[in-house]
Amino acid sequence: MTILTIKKSSFLRKVIFHLINIFLLVFSLVSNKVFSQEIRVYKTNQHMKKAEALKYIKPDSSIYYFKKSIALYTKEQDTLNLINNLYELSNLYAHTVDYGNSYDGYWKALILADQSKDDYSKANIYQALGWLYSFYQRDEEALKYFNLSLKIKKELYQQKKTTLSYILSDYFSIVNFYRVNNNLISTRSYLDSCYLTQKKLNKKTKNFYLEAEAGYLEATDNHFESAIEKLTASRDHFMIYGKSYLIVIDYLLGDVYRMMGDYRTSESYYLSSLDLSRIYKSHSNYKVMAHEALDKLYIKDYKYEKAYYHNNEAKILNEKVFGRKSSNTRHLFEIKDRFRTQKEKEKELIKEQRIAKLESDDKIWFLQFILMTVILAFLVIYGFLLFKNLRRKHKMEKKTLAAKRELERQNNLEILELKNKELTASALRLIEKEEFIAKLKTRFADNKENLDGQTVNKMLKTIQSTPGNNWKEFEASFTAINQSFYKKIKERFPDLGQTDLKICALVRLNFSSKDMSSLLGISIESVHTSRYRLRKKLNLDRSDNLTEFISSI
Repeated sequence: MTILTIKKSSFLRKVIFHLINIFLLVFSLVSNKVFSQEIRVYKTNQHMKKAEALKYIKPDSSIYYFKKSIALYTKEQDTLNLINNLYELSNLYAHTVDYGNSYDGYWKALILADQSKDDYSKANIYQALGWLYSFYQRDEEALKYFNLSLKIKKELYQQKKTTLSYILSDYFSIVNFYRVNNNLISTRSYLDSCYLTQKKLNKKTKNFYLEAEAGYLEATDNHFESAIEKLTASRDHFMIYGKSYLIVIDYLLGDVYRMMGDYRTSESYYLSSLDLSRIYKSHSNYKVMAHEALDKLYIKDYKYEKAYYHNNEAKILNEKVFGRKSSNTRHLFEIKDRFRTQKEKEKELIKEQRIAKLESDDKIWFLQFILMTVILAFLVIYGFLLFKNLRRKHKMEKKTLAAKRELERQNNLEILELKNKELTASALRLIEKEEFIAKLKTRFADNKENLDGQTVNKMLKTIQSTPGNNWKEFEASFTAINQSFYKKIKERFPDLGQTDLKICALVRLNFSSKDMSSLLGISIESVHTSRYRLRKKLNLDRSDNLTEFISSI
C-alpha cells in the first residue's frame, strides 16, 4: 500500500470517527442521553494499562496505578470511566481479600452510577456486592443484590440496551453461590437457566465456566467419569484462556476425587489450587476452602501434623478476613446506609431546584430541540457526502494499486522464468562438455598406441571440472536467482539433507535423471534412489507429481 493510500485511509477513519462522536453527542442531548446504556465504550490510559497488566501478578502495584487512573478521571470529570475504574479496583480488592476497601469502592461507584442514571454499571455493581455478601455468608443480602442485578439486566435487554451474555453472567453468579452453599437443587435450576440462555445466544462453542459447574453436579450424582471429563476439558481451556480461574477448577477437581475416594489425587489438586492462588492473587476465598478441605483429608489419612497445619492456616485466614478484629468485618457489619442517605439528600436538592427551573426548562428544551435537529440533519448530510466521496477515491486507489501489483508480479515471474531457463541451458552445456570429454577419453583409450597418453590426460584435466565444482557453480547461480526457494523448503521440511536439497533444485528446473547424474557425479540408479527417498520425506503419495509439488513451493 502506498504512503498516500495509508494517509488517506487514516484520514477517512479519523473523519468518520469524529462524525460519529459528534452525532452521538448531539443525539444524546436531544434524547436525554438515551444511548448512554447502549454504547459501552471505556477509555484507557497509561496508568490503567499498567494496572491491568499487573492485576494478578503484583496486586499492590496494580492498586497504585488504578488509583492514579481514578485521580485522572476525577480531574477530567469523566464519570463513565471513573465508575469503571472504581469498579475494577474494587474487584481487585475483593480478589485479594481486602473486602473493606472493596466494599467502599463499590458503594462510591454505585452512588455515581445512580447520579448519572447508568443502569448498566449499577447492575454490575449489584452483582459484585452480591459476591461480597456471599463471602460473609449473608445469604439473604447476597441473593438480594444478585437478583437486583438480574432484574436490571433483563430490563435493559428488553429495551435492547444490552445482550443475553450479561444476563448469563448473573445466572452463573447465582449458580456459584448455591453450589458453594451446597444447595444442589437450586444450583441445577439456575444452571439450566444458564444453558437455556447460552442456547438463545446461538453460540456453538462450549462455555467452560458452565461445563465446570455441570461436571461438579454430575459428580454429586456419582457420574464420576463424565464429571472428570468435563472438569479436565475446562482445565485445558483455562490453561490457555484464563489461568487464574484454575484456582477454582483445581479445587472442584479435588472435591470430585475426594468423593471418589481417591485421596491422593484429591490432595494434589487441592495443593495445586493453593499454589495457583499464591501466583495469581485471585479467588482468595477458595484458598480458605482448600485449606479446610486438606485438613479433613489428612485427618482421614491419619496425617495429623499436616491436618493441623492446614487447619491452622484456615483459621488464620478466617480470622484475618472475617474475625471480629478484622477491618473487613467492621466495614460490612457496621454498615451505614450511605447510599440511602445520599439518595435522600439528592431528592431534597432536586425538589428545590425543580421549582425554580420548571418554567424555563420547557422553553430552553424547545429551542435546543430545534437547534439540535438542524445540526443533526446537517451533520448527517455532510457526513454521508464526505464518506461517499472518500470511499469512491479509496476504491479507485485500491484498484490501481492491485493492477500495479499484478503487473509487477507477472514481470517478476517472467524474469525468474527467463533466468531459470538460462541457468538450465548453462547447466546442460556444462553436462554436454563433460560428456564430450568422456567420449574423447574413450577414443583416446582406443587409440592409445598412436598417442602420448600422459600428455592427453593432462590436457583433458585442464578443461575438465570435477562434479563437486560443477555443482557449486550451478548452486551459486540457482540460489542467486531463486533466493527464497531453499529458505521456504527448509522451513516446511527441516529434515531434508544436502542431497535432498540438490535434487529439489534440479527437479524444479525439470532436469532428467541422466542430467542429474552427470551434474552431481553419481549414477542414474543413485538419482532414482534419492528421488524415492525425497518423496517419502515430503510425504507424497504415488499419485502426487514431484515436479508440480516442488514448483509450487
